[in-house]
Amino acid sequence: QVQLVESGGGLVQAGGSLRLSCAASGRTFNIYYTMGWFHQAPGKEREFVAAISGSGHSTYYADSVKGRFTISRDNAKNTVYLHMNSLKPEDTAVYYCAADTTIPDSQLGYRYWGQGTQVTVSS
Repeated sequence: QVQLVESGGGLVQAGGSLRLSCAASGRTFNIYYTMGWFHQAPGKEREFVAAISGSGHSTYYADSVKGRFTISRDNAKNTVYLHMNSLKPEDTAVYYCAADTTIPDSQLGYRYWGQGTQVTVSS
């Protein structure tokens, strides 16, 4: 079993910053899993935001967040981070952490998911 717990969401003004964390645990968790972040806005499909390889050497981003968001990981802490800068109202969504995939930018490939954390950006 693998558990993923997101934290760090909240309410922020446009132009502000947040850092999301995803803490992984479980007997079968592999620190070298590729991990990703997705978001889902009300009435919309869940969309890819960013992903990072197990080693941290490869990162992937949606075009909409390139230059504003940075994904990183600390394998010693089994934690993945999403640093979000220059936030926009359209970034408002529930943000989900996911783990274990061979297709980093597709939700279809991920095996494990967290419960999500709400991010609200006010204009």
